[in-house]
Amino acid sequence: MIRTAIATLLLAQPLAAGEIWVTNEKDDSVSVISTETLEVVRTYPTGERPRGITFSRDYSRLYICASDSDAVQVMDPATGEILHDLPSGEDPEQFVLHPNDRHLYIANEDDAITTVVDTETRKVIAQIDVGVEPEGMAVSPDGKIAITTSETTNMAHWIDTETQELFANTLVDSRPRHAEFVKDGAEMWVSSEIGGTLTVFDTATQSEKAKISFEVQGVHPDRVQPVGFELTAGDTHAFVALGPSNHVAVVNAETYEVEEYILVGRRVWHMAFNEDRSRLFTTNGVSGDVTVIDVASRKALKSIKVGRFPWGAAFRPTD
Repeated sequence: MIRTAIATLLLAQPLAAGEIWVTNEKDDSVSVISTETLEVVRTYPTGERPRGITFSRDYSRLYICASDSDAVQVMDPATGEILHDLPSGEDPEQFVLHPNDRHLYIANEDDAITTVVDTETRKVIAQIDVGVEPEGMAVSPDGKIAITTSETTNMAHWIDTETQELFANTLVDSRPRHAEFVKDGAEMWVSSEIGGTLTVFDTATQSEKAKISFEVQGVHPDRVQPVGFELTAGDTHAFVALGPSNHVAVVNAETYEVEEYILVGRRVWHMAFNEDRSRLFTTNGVSGDVTVIDVASRKALKSIKVGRFPWGAAFRPTD
């Protein structure tokens, strides 16, 4: 009863208007969730097997990795209209938009390359050979470094964005999935799905600084598989999706210690914060829903049904 009362109180708190956009792999669609009502308000069709999703800096364009269509689609979020496709190489899975709001770095899983596309000219400006089955993508806040992780090679590949060439390769544990620069770019984090770890690198030296492991009570270690993660305001804590364990870990970003585990839906993949980062929305592939987490209390507030196999998530303000 106490937990229910707390959840009801938290749901009643007024929040800034916004939306969470979620890609649905099996339905070839995106679901749009209101961060105020916590309900799906629109659904739009996309290309085949949409996964990665991100907005332009002014939120006027939505980029979608339509993996089985071998294209990055550009959508007008105001209307849901697909405006055009960008060349992307085969099987684009994740991507990252450079701070210049123009160059899109795309991981092409089947080609073992990172494709760089100019979103204004709609042309490929570089193709960079990386490891086998590239997956995760990140770019440093200053825009000087891009990262590609390769699932089979088990590496993070460091790319100089001025020359579009590799300058370092660093080993991580088995099947790296997601990468992020944190602490104003001083650190770069990589999750390893099968290895069950999250590796922290010093950006300046590309050397390993820490390694975080996870252990969920009552869950077999093989099912604890870190994939997507997001950092709170100030990069004080990371929320890490642990795949088929059906939990999200809360990690102290200073001590690199796990503080808590939160039960969410089945096969949690990726996540996105609302505007003030007071709530976190997780995509749960197998259960076909999104779990809403209150960041302060670290409690799951609600599950929102979306399409089949939700994968990626991105926030858009509407105020």
